[in-house]
Amino acid sequence: SKYGFWGWNLWRQPMGFVVFLISSLAECERLPFDLPEAEEELVAGYQTEYSGIKFGLFYIASYLNLLISSLFVTVLYLGGSNFSIPYIFIFYFFEINKAYGIFVTIIGIFITLTKTYLLLFVSITTR
Repeated sequence: SKYGFWGWNLWRQPMGFVVFLISSLAECERLPFDLPEAEEELVAGYQTEYSGIKFGLFYIASYLNLLISSLFVTVLYLGGSNFSIPYIFIFYFFEINKAYGIFVTIIGIFITLTKTYLLLFVSITTR
């Protein structure tokens, strides 16, 4: 993690990243792997039997699966909470260690979620 952007596993294992990303799209049944149903079921596929809350839960589970898969790609290949740009906090100069630790944790969570939602956005817009 001391190398920042160049320390991500994306650069160490590019083939593994591509295989993991493609397999996660296939697991989530996203484009181009979204053909588990036959041609006569093109209206809504295997979900035609479900209506109301059952269909809603199917829909939410599909997007939750996509979110978890994007989070795995972020943590394993995109550095997780590593910001990768050198930064200096003002808390460091005044030695406010308790507030500094909390602030760094919040920023780390925000960076991880930002990378996850960026991958989620890419996966959704390819559809």
